[in-house]
Amino acid sequence: MPHYHIWTIGCQMNKADSDSIAAFLEQCGYRPTAKIDDADIVVLNSCVVRQSAESKVANKIDALRQLDANKVLAVTGCIVDENIGGLKKRFPRVDVFFGPQDVGMLSEYLQGRGLAGPSAVVQTLPVKASVSSLVNIMHGCNNFCSYCIVPYRRGREVSRPSADIIAEVKSVVDHGAKEVMLLGQNVDSYGHGLAGSPTLAELLEELNGIDGLARIRFLTSHPKDMSDSLIETVARLDKVCECISLPFQAGDDGILEAMRRGYTNAQYRRLVERIRKAVPDVALSTDVIVGFPGESEEQYRRSREMIEDIRFDTVHIACYSPRSGTTASRELKDDVPASVKIKRRKELEEMQERIVSEINSGLKDKTVEVLVEGRKKGKWWGRTRTDKLVFFEDAGNHLGHLVNIRIESTSPWSLQGRIDG
Repeated sequence: MPHYHIWTIGCQMNKADSDSIAAFLEQCGYRPTAKIDDADIVVLNSCVVRQSAESKVANKIDALRQLDANKVLAVTGCIVDENIGGLKKRFPRVDVFFGPQDVGMLSEYLQGRGLAGPSAVVQTLPVKASVSSLVNIMHGCNNFCSYCIVPYRRGREVSRPSADIIAEVKSVVDHGAKEVMLLGQNVDSYGHGLAGSPTLAELLEELNGIDGLARIRFLTSHPKDMSDSLIETVARLDKVCECISLPFQAGDDGILEAMRRGYTNAQYRRLVERIRKAVPDVALSTDVIVGFPGESEEQYRRSREMIEDIRFDTVHIACYSPRSGTTASRELKDDVPASVKIKRRKELEEMQERIVSEINSGLKDKTVEVLVEGRKKGKWWGRTRTDKLVFFEDAGNHLGHLVNIRIESTSPWSLQGRIDG
């Protein structure tokens, strides 16, 4: 029986795309393997949002240049642009490049090689589901933030019909999922261009009624597009988790304008106030870029103040790196020294570690609801509705179950506890 191996780097959307590729390959008769040497088809799903990610992808492809010629090496994800010829020249060992969500191109290649039958159909619904399953509700982005390569690689914003999403969610629930994560580069703009202009809030309403589904999450939200209607819906629906990803990227208005983010520091803070008023126990996560072109110490300090004042549960911090083809790479000089970028990133990481330590310590001796997703080093693990990672020991089988856990110890990264009751 032939086997496949998929290597994935990058965002949750890449992980969801890899799940779809896996479903297609399994439909074609392939089975997964953790070892590249045992695979007949190797798929690398790439990310180029930062230079560090692109370098990892290039290194991975180079490491496979001596891969057995009888094995298929395929590359997808955001490294794939319109210049396929240039990519083939750069990486001659790669047999086929195909863009994000374009499993059809992989299907055509495999059929041409006699490695998939002509009846093979590109399937979007998974063959099997994990306890928490990823569901793409839209692809692409229309925002064109000056630093971001995504619109150039994933294209303009396209929403999936709500009927298709509902069918997929029902399917993964039938296959064992208890939670779904709805994905989009900007989920708040879901529905634009679809007949009837459905909204994310309306989609959440429909999904909330699916039997067997326990939890619903979504990401990523854009501060300029999050509506009061969506906030009210999150507060009201029992299955929608109190956890919102809301990247602010920079605390200074001048930098935000240069980034083309479409909001100010004050507007972002007012949005957070509205969210916390409606959903008092909400956990907020965010992204921030340090060292954007021209960022002074004073401008950087405003990002520090944002993190200190708002007290996020999770902060993803990245040093700015120019991405070829973006407005920032064409028009702005990357003039903040690498050493300064690294210093700023480390300062924010240390500050955030202190903040989340304080937040998590407040959960000690409290009971939280945990959806159990698996076992690791002899302990069950899962997440709270606010996306806190929790470990506990117990002899029972709790996979896929909601359990109440009494928290006994905390750290910035996880919580430890025992079954309560």
